[in-house]
Amino acid sequence: MSKIITKKISFPVEGMTCASCVARVEKAILKFDGVTNVNVNLATEKVTMQFEPSKLDLNKLAEKIEDIGYKLDLSSYNIKDKINKDSPSLSKDQHLIELQNDLIFAVSLTIPILFINMGMMWEDFFINNLFSVEQINKILLVLTTPVLFISGKRFYRIFWNNLKHFSADMNSLVAIGTGAAYIYSLVLTLFPEIISHTNDNHHVYFDTTTVIITLILLGRWLEARAKSKTGFAIKKLIELQPNTALVKEHNVEIEKNIDELKVGDIIIIKPGGKIPADGIITSGSSTINEAMITGESIPIEKIVGSKVIGGTINTTGYFEFEITMFGKDSVLGHIIKLIEEAQGSKAPIQNLADKVASIFVPVVVVIAIITFFVWLFIEPNNLSVALINFVAVLIIACPCALGLATPTALIVGMGKAAQNGILFKNGESLEELHRADTIIFDKTGTITEGKLTVNSFYSLNKNEKEFLSIISSIENKSEHPIAKTISDYGKSKNVLMLPIIDFENKPGKGVKAKIDDKIILAGNESFMRENKIDLSSLKEKLKNDNVQYSSTIFLAIDGNIYGYITVIDSIKQNSLDAIKQIKELKIRPVLLSGDNETVTKYISNLTGIAEYESSVLPQNKAGKVKQLQNEGRNVIMVGDGINDAPALVQSNVGIAIGNGTDVAIESAQVVLINGDLNGVAKSIKLSKQTISIIKQNLFWAFIYNIIGIPLAAFGFLNPMFAALAMSLSSVSVISNSLRLKKVKL
Repeated sequence: MSKIITKKISFPVEGMTCASCVARVEKAILKFDGVTNVNVNLATEKVTMQFEPSKLDLNKLAEKIEDIGYKLDLSSYNIKDKINKDSPSLSKDQHLIELQNDLIFAVSLTIPILFINMGMMWEDFFINNLFSVEQINKILLVLTTPVLFISGKRFYRIFWNNLKHFSADMNSLVAIGTGAAYIYSLVLTLFPEIISHTNDNHHVYFDTTTVIITLILLGRWLEARAKSKTGFAIKKLIELQPNTALVKEHNVEIEKNIDELKVGDIIIIKPGGKIPADGIITSGSSTINEAMITGESIPIEKIVGSKVIGGTINTTGYFEFEITMFGKDSVLGHIIKLIEEAQGSKAPIQNLADKVASIFVPVVVVIAIITFFVWLFIEPNNLSVALINFVAVLIIACPCALGLATPTALIVGMGKAAQNGILFKNGESLEELHRADTIIFDKTGTITEGKLTVNSFYSLNKNEKEFLSIISSIENKSEHPIAKTISDYGKSKNVLMLPIIDFENKPGKGVKAKIDDKIILAGNESFMRENKIDLSSLKEKLKNDNVQYSSTIFLAIDGNIYGYITVIDSIKQNSLDAIKQIKELKIRPVLLSGDNETVTKYISNLTGIAEYESSVLPQNKAGKVKQLQNEGRNVIMVGDGINDAPALVQSNVGIAIGNGTDVAIESAQVVLINGDLNGVAKSIKLSKQTISIIKQNLFWAFIYNIIGIPLAAFGFLNPMFAALAMSLSSVSVISNSLRLKKVKL
């Protein structure tokens, strides 16, 4: 039996606006023979599918997707198994430009339409006016028609596709409301004799049509602008990898493009260079900054046999390594994959208005049709009464207030957040935050400062100045970050820098040198024991000072211990207060760190976070988030490093520290601009207030419909008053949203 050959590939898909679009595209693709699995990602606007190439015609698939209102881009079919450096956002940028152009065009015509309509309400408007009411209506028709058929065409196209598939959403409401107002006004303007009613002066609703289209386009443009940046985080990750690498072939250095590398190549890394792939050091040694991948606050010593990670940065040494993995198989490639998978697996929040629309639209249309025929039965010789009441029902049901209910509250809420140093990238994150019951904090750079400082030092002979002078002098010869921290500390205390001879650097251990013919050793505990230095005299002091958690550097002179100095990553001033506020909100804090057990435990005890995990790799951070989500928890992730990116995306809402890495900031939905952790509690409080306002807004939006539709159906509300009621509902919604400005956080 022959093995079935399948291929997994991703294609961009354009035109999706909500969760129902995702379901529609997935359903259409799964109907094709040969497709074994499909996942549509709304955030990245991509469809990932597994299929049998021998059975599936991709061109026919693209035609089917276009038939239901979307566009599948097949240009990326030939894709290499490498980290793709091509920008994925070209189609998104084009979509954003088209939306912006449509919005500008709509605004340019809506403003004069509004002015003319407002002027027509005053009798003085017609004094010395060259045009009659009928002529002005025709001018309004000429101005409105381009808005409807150019700027608003997207709503009608989606409405038609929805109709063909027996579904409805906010686009359906927009199309029905604006379409009804426009058709009624068109007939009244061009064929006034059709609508013969007792009133001589019939009101047109061209302004209703254009204002709704313009407002909805504004919301879509803001949404598209935020969505256009979704691929930026992955782009920043890709940029960690250098474009070229120095390959050693037959003892000759050859510069090659990153795409030409292969497993087994020997790569040369010089001081300050980026590491292009994962591998094993074959010669040389150095200290490598892996903070962007592992979150480890202190650069790591690497010697022959040590593993190196692509995307990390060499500091001062020279070494060569053999490539073991690169591209999509590397640690960096795996992190990128985790981000993409997390984006795809996270269920998008469905707007309440969209859910209601699927029921609301058919009900309103049925009521309007029933109204028309009932009035036609009651007054068979008066078509205008039936038509006006039919239009009145549709206009009172126009989704202006419904469409404004959520976005106005979100816009005001996000403005309030910005005043408090909190940046929300989209409305969904502001909606989602109020549900949080668990917050995961990264340690380095989030709870702590992310930079080393001298915490304490101790000298057995009590001569602190002499101790600082000796250890600062010997560490001044080393390039290690801990050594530099100690040396800089000594210089800040104006200690005497002594002459050093016979300096030796012991990677991963410490340094050895001579001062005035005395042998000086400075290094970690294992370095001291290796040189048979007795540390027992410091045991009690270390225990009493509780310094076992920190990076402790011991100093020995001529074989005798002399003292020690500790270097730590200090806690941010506002961390303790921020954790306290989180607990007051009845939210469970969790601490995750790539650092070791003793350091993580110390930070956990100091901050009062009972639950913690240490030595956590990037994929495990995302896994921890997923584990909690599987337990039914709603998880916020707070972090600042590249290693936090997968977890930030996997979480229900990711919050990044503003002074963190670009990748973390772009992966998160919320950014604390000034790095103040108190912003976490503030953002949650604001979310709770915003949701309360949204619910109130939806109540006001629907109460007008509940009261107004029966009045319109029974003939007590003509289209003019229906439009007025609709405007009042919009005013009430906007006014209610503005109350968020006064909320105290």
